[in-house]
Amino acid sequence: MNIKIILILAFSYLYVFFEILMSRIGTRNKTIEKSSDKGSIWVLIIAIFIGYTISSRLAASSTGRLAPWNTYFAIGSVLILIGLYIRISSILALKQQFTYTVTKMEDHELIVTGWYRYIRHPGYLGQLIIFLGIATAMSNWLSVAGMMLPVLAGFIYRIRVEEKFMREQMGQKYLDYQKRTSRLIPKIY
Repeated sequence: MNIKIILILAFSYLYVFFEILMSRIGTRNKTIEKSSDKGSIWVLIIAIFIGYTISSRLAASSTGRLAPWNTYFAIGSVLILIGLYIRISSILALKQQFTYTVTKMEDHELIVTGWYRYIRHPGYLGQLIIFLGIATAMSNWLSVAGMMLPVLAGFIYRIRVEEKFMREQMGQKYLDYQKRTSRLIPKIY
């Protein structure tokens, strides 16, 4: 088996482990006032599973193969590192308010520093860049499309659920925050 494929698989498994670990840490010692996930975490997990399955199957074929393999593997690796940096720094900015479900914590504050000064969902942006990096590293343009279409759909649904909940819980404060920030990409979306 190609060493690049082994590295992509190893990173993917390590990343899943990281997210599971963060979900465990994120729910310890917290008083949740209200939760309204509407199944969005499961929609997201299923979308990621579908995207990863499609992407890896397409990457295994010669259809859509990009050359040179080393170049796209390097680009994908850099994207993964950028995505990890954004994801981890956004989790650290949230501190005790970080959870995997859409919830309002006791003494919940709106975080508007760091990445949150410009975008409302930097953690999701980081994850999207990680998935783009994984698919790019596979050196197959169909693999990139196969990964990103379902994953992006899952994140868009999750963002809508989360933003509706935040508007209901924080009212005008969150509406004002929405007016001065973008969802994922400053000045674009």
